[in-house]
Amino acid sequence: MAIWHGNPTLDEINQSMGNCMPGYLGMKITEVGDDYLVGTMPVDDRTRQPFGILHGGASVALAETLGSLAANMVVDNSKFYCVGQEINANHLRPVPEGVVTAKASAVHIGRSSQVWEIRIQDPKGKLNCISRITMAVVPVPSQ
Repeated sequence: MAIWHGNPTLDEINQSMGNCMPGYLGMKITEVGDDYLVGTMPVDDRTRQPFGILHGGASVALAETLGSLAANMVVDNSKFYCVGQEINANHLRPVPEGVVTAKASAVHIGRSSQVWEIRIQDPKGKLNCISRITMAVVPVPSQ
């Protein structure tokens, strides 16, 4: 059974990222599973550091994007929204080129917080970054 509150399409999710950081970095959501999201990001001039490998900050941006999208897809957005409280990342191996793929999976979904794990793999399927994000579930202010 799916954990999502709504049923957004991949097109709707990707369109929402078009005019902000995820869109500028070339991120795309490629799969919505019952309890996970998958997305990709190219390793190119936008996402590399000066030494020619994927920038750790770009990996964290990908992790936060997937974790934030997933967290907000779990709640009723007319009543709640989710914001990042803490994120960490371990960068395990360099990625000089290609496309990295990230999978966000829920660790904890509570009334006031959520924890998501994001595993990022290089083009050969090797783990290059593992991240965890804690999201605060915040009530929408009454009008």
